[in-house]
Amino acid sequence: MRFDALGARLATPGALPEGRGERGGAEPPALFAPSERRPRPVARLPAHLALCRPLPPPFREAMRRSLAPSQLAKRKAGGEEEDGEWRPPATQKRQKAGSEAESADCYRSPFRKPLTQLTNRPLCLDSSQHEAFIRSILSKPFKVPIPNYKGPTGLRALGIKRAGLRSPLHDPFEEGALVLYEPPLLSAHEQLKIDKDKVPVHVVVDPVLSRVLRPHQREGVKFLWDCVTSRRIPGSHGCIMADEMGLGKTLQCITLMWTLLRQSPDCKPEIEKAMVVSPSSLVRNWYNEVEKWLGGRIQPLAIDGGSKEEIDRKLVGFMNQRGLRVPSPILIISYETFRLHAEALQKGSVGLVICDEGHRLKNSENQTYQALNSLNTPRRVLISGTPIQNDLLEYFSLVHFVNSGILGTAQEFKRHFELPILKGRDADASEAERQKGEERLKELISIVNRCLIRRTSDILSKYLPVKIEQVVCCRLTPLQAELYKNFLKQAKPVEELKEGKINVSSLSSITSLKKLCNHPALIYDKCVEEEEGFMGALDLFPAGYSTKSVEPQLSGKMLVLDYILAVTKSTSNDKVVLVSNYTQTLDLFEKLCRNRRYLYVRLDGTMSIKKRAKVVERFNSPSSPEFIFMLSSKAGGCGLNLIGANRLVMFDPDWNPANDEQAMARVWRDGQKKTCYIYRLLSTGTIEEKIFQRQTHKKALSSCVVDEEQDVERHFSLGELKELFSLNETTISDTHDKIKCRRCVNGHQVRPPPEGSDCTSDLSQWNHCADKRGLQDSVLKAAWDAAVTFTFHHHSHEEQRGIP
Repeated sequence: MRFDALGARLATPGALPEGRGERGGAEPPALFAPSERRPRPVARLPAHLALCRPLPPPFREAMRRSLAPSQLAKRKAGGEEEDGEWRPPATQKRQKAGSEAESADCYRSPFRKPLTQLTNRPLCLDSSQHEAFIRSILSKPFKVPIPNYKGPTGLRALGIKRAGLRSPLHDPFEEGALVLYEPPLLSAHEQLKIDKDKVPVHVVVDPVLSRVLRPHQREGVKFLWDCVTSRRIPGSHGCIMADEMGLGKTLQCITLMWTLLRQSPDCKPEIEKAMVVSPSSLVRNWYNEVEKWLGGRIQPLAIDGGSKEEIDRKLVGFMNQRGLRVPSPILIISYETFRLHAEALQKGSVGLVICDEGHRLKNSENQTYQALNSLNTPRRVLISGTPIQNDLLEYFSLVHFVNSGILGTAQEFKRHFELPILKGRDADASEAERQKGEERLKELISIVNRCLIRRTSDILSKYLPVKIEQVVCCRLTPLQAELYKNFLKQAKPVEELKEGKINVSSLSSITSLKKLCNHPALIYDKCVEEEEGFMGALDLFPAGYSTKSVEPQLSGKMLVLDYILAVTKSTSNDKVVLVSNYTQTLDLFEKLCRNRRYLYVRLDGTMSIKKRAKVVERFNSPSSPEFIFMLSSKAGGCGLNLIGANRLVMFDPDWNPANDEQAMARVWRDGQKKTCYIYRLLSTGTIEEKIFQRQTHKKALSSCVVDEEQDVERHFSLGELKELFSLNETTISDTHDKIKCRRCVNGHQVRPPPEGSDCTSDLSQWNHCADKRGLQDSVLKAAWDAAVTFTFHHHSHEEQRGIP
């Protein structure tokens, strides 16, 4: 009997030629001696079926053997033959057929271990072996899991980055990425020579912030970053953010801080710590804004109260922070607290200082300015929507604070810039003085514009609804007129105003006249005590008059306000903000609201900072029932967001136009959805119109230097501005008379304002209304007959310019 190459038995010995397999191959070697062969009768099968028969045990064991090189090498080392064949050990005698188990052992491969029986009993290790195994694991030192790492080991090694090229924190090629710095392109030769650890990287604003920045804000962030990193003015690290109110200066500064705290071209943070100094009413607002835009990525430290020891402890802890990941890298503190605790903050260094409402630093002689100026920090950002307030020397103080030396000393600035510019702006200036003033103005602008960015609120026209601003002249009541004339006769403050110098007595007279314009009740106590200017004035009051109840009919402005509130309440769901410089006037507002049963809230200097934030948040809620928000412009009008209201009444003017501008910007801000109406009430022919005219002069000066408007008209001479103490009873608007309007005939406007003008334009380019026919505001139309004599009004932009 024979087998083919695969071990299948052939049908008969003579089926194929002798010595050949079924497919013509050599016959396999015999495994049994000829004498031991036992032929069995086997049925004849076709060759293809014969291949399917099972292999005998010897061949199956041979096929299981591995032919891997490693296994062949083992077998060679053991003295086995390399032909790959395996034969069972030779036996003396053939075992009997009955002993099948012993026969199976004869053909078992020595290279395979027998299977063990599965049981449910756990395999118990010897305790000594287990302990030795654990000790061997713990005795091995920690190894950094980085291939070929040869650096130091220990805790710091866990933060080691993989070796390779440095990369920016955020992708500069992502769509919408705001790239503040782009490294210079290197040639292939330079790339080979440069040190890989010194390759500069892109500086990219965090996408969380860049996605919400508007185009003008992206431009502002780039400007700020260039300035504080000395790329705009070599050697200088400061700038002034002079955008008008509502343009998002806070968000731009938060973006700057976050970028500097996290990245730089050198692939590490530019600064360790930053400080924000703001009015006390805005400390909590800054804290909330940081939380809002950064979403908990950073933990600012806001100092808004506490004992002196507690505040000192917090400030010392802040200054002692070091390292790449400072726990609280942003300090928010008020000007007052900073001044009291400046010593603790001057012991270390701060990477960046941001001064909000920076026009507080207009006087370089005050303690706050000197304390801030002594801080050990070169990077300084000053935020002010109105950088020029009273004169150019104050403007110099602001520029000198952020970049000392670029305008010279104060004396050099006054001689070279201030005096020629002011002479050129005076209405009585000669042509040569005007020419010289223009030249010095251009020179000043070219220097300052390198560190000052200024955008006006007309940018907001794409994002906000229309704002209608109205200057309303209100006639005095007979009682007010008599008291006013009586005061001018007795006080005679004109004689004290020699060469424009105002002493304490004349300042007191100004305050008395301003209060009289608001309401006679505010000077009633002086009449009772018969102070200077009010002797015999008590007899002019109605019989039985009492200050316990407000009587709107005794004041022209209060009468107009009463009409405005009543019409607004009865015809709409609008809310109103009432602003005054005097808390006594706010007291009158409260009495009026209680009489009319208007729900109101009041914010003045007596309210704590924490409570202010809650009051503002509640008033802005659409579901809140409060109709009126009373605000003292001296106690926190700056920075508040009162978009819950869309009508604002500025009851009395301030000498400083910045205060009025700040207060009036509370409602026309981001988030406002309604058309806004601003009412600036002035008493006709009185000192209030003179103050307003002085504001116009200051605004014109600000426009020259900051806004670069060259066509601001020269309406008032300084001599005219000194005529404060007079009463013009015959005019319907002293201001309209002064601007020498060429568009009005006999007090009536015959030509509309120039195309392209808006409420930021000069007052001569506004609408002038001597009656209510030209008014756009239906509420003011209804109140006209109460006491209104004249109105200037204009809008912020065209009606349907659109909101994206």
